[in-house]
Amino acid sequence: MSIRVLVADDQEIARTGLRMILDAQPDIEVVGEAGDGRRAVELARRLRPDVCLFDIRMPHLDGIEATRSVAGPAVDAPLAVVVITTFDLDEYVYAALRAGARGFLLKDAGPDLLGQAVRAAAGGDALIAPSITARLLAAFADSGRGTPPAQPVEALTEREEQILLTVARGRTNSEIAAELHISLSTVKSHIASLMTKLGVRNRVEIAMWAYETRRVRP
Repeated sequence: MSIRVLVADDQEIARTGLRMILDAQPDIEVVGEAGDGRRAVELARRLRPDVCLFDIRMPHLDGIEATRSVAGPAVDAPLAVVVITTFDLDEYVYAALRAGARGFLLKDAGPDLLGQAVRAAAGGDALIAPSITARLLAAFADSGRGTPPAQPVEALTEREEQILLTVARGRTNSEIAAELHISLSTVKSHIASLMTKLGVRNRVEIAMWAYETRRVRP
């Protein structure tokens, strides 16, 4: 089965480029395009794609609000959203991650990384461009919630602390398994446990929590 993707960007040339790159992948199919955030939300709700690629800056409804509408805390069946932006220091990226975005990618990332990000999001994983992971999440943490980070409902085990650090550094499940010499299913089990204990919904939020609690520093 192909991974069904919705592309939303206000620049037609950008949408065309993304479609060409993704449709060239044997396991990915672009099922819809939107030139503004309102249309993106409408299509996302109707088509229920496996992954939504949302640009941050779009008319009518920006990428942050579009993300919140289909992947936010109030959404019963959230969709996987990967945020795409031109600048890795775009201040809106932090807000988009808060809104429920699962991954973050630069528009100049290239076909290979774009494909990896889509596959990761579709598989319940997340990909934040490795070159900017630490800087992005550290800046995000510095922006602060205004309140102390929530404490785990149950103390983390030593292995969970190890998994936490690898997730915060942008490692995928396969990379974590290889680095810690454990099986992929064990990694997934630990990540599920972390999400339960920390009260978060995905690995990006796990990484955010690690930075907010100063367990990881750039």
